[in-house]
Amino acid sequence: MSKILITGATGNIGFEVIRFLNEIDSPNRIIAGVRNIEKAKNVFQNYPDLDYTHFDFEDFDTFDNALNGIDTVFLLRPPHISDIDKYFKPLILKIKEKKINQIVFLSVQGAEKSKVIPHNKIERLINENGLNFIFLRPSYFMQNLTTTLIKDIKTKREIILPSGKAKFNWIDIENIGEAAAILLDKFDDYKNQAIEITGLENENFEKVSALINESIDNPIRYKNVNPLRFFMIKKRDGMMKGMIIVMIFLHFLPRFQKEPKISDFYERLTGKKPTDLKTFIEREKKQLDKQ
Repeated sequence: MSKILITGATGNIGFEVIRFLNEIDSPNRIIAGVRNIEKAKNVFQNYPDLDYTHFDFEDFDTFDNALNGIDTVFLLRPPHISDIDKYFKPLILKIKEKKINQIVFLSVQGAEKSKVIPHNKIERLINENGLNFIFLRPSYFMQNLTTTLIKDIKTKREIILPSGKAKFNWIDIENIGEAAAILLDKFDDYKNQAIEITGLENENFEKVSALINESIDNPIRYKNVNPLRFFMIKKRDGMMKGMIIVMIFLHFLPRFQKEPKISDFYERLTGKKPTDLKTFIEREKKQLDKQ
């Protein structure tokens, strides 16, 4: 039995990874790496076999104990962390020191093409340290509509971004969590591969706003702004500077890139089609409508 550490366990993706590891009845021991174990136990109250360890990306003192006896790490980047040398370099070195040689890293589609985004830097760190890896590169999360962008949707009835008419490929986090669980469970079958996982549709935010409006009573609109204007709006809203910069990279650079490629990896892995946008919007329309 291998021990798998799930970082970011109580976040949207971490939760789905753990849920699907349980659904596929993985024989491995699953350990949730969390900042607050008591709160995490409440989140995962339906998973009595789950183990917990104190882990905090911003507290280097938690690394040593959390990584003891671990065979595989599911690694993601918390959205607010952009200083990779400060936070991820010590973590990767500690993983190497502990002789952990299996990492599934949640990267992003196109990470290999842009050296400025944090995911690219983390991939290079893992490679440079000679660790066995799977880079899972999903496209744009559908759940950004119900998390990162939800405050503007609820309070302003707007999606405010510097994206122009750029098309994004939309993927459901549930699909990512299911794929990640299978890859963790069958690591040797996919090791040292970079794998893109996408949804079925490439759409811009104007089209997605229109799709949302078909399902809700209180319409929203897409507001395109330039990067400087976006920075000032989000700074005024209290968003952390590092997070704003990452948001600009992820939403502005696609304006100058080719339309995302659509991958059939999820279907080949699971035998199912990924979630489409209409299904996701219908599922989440209560969140997207005005309360």
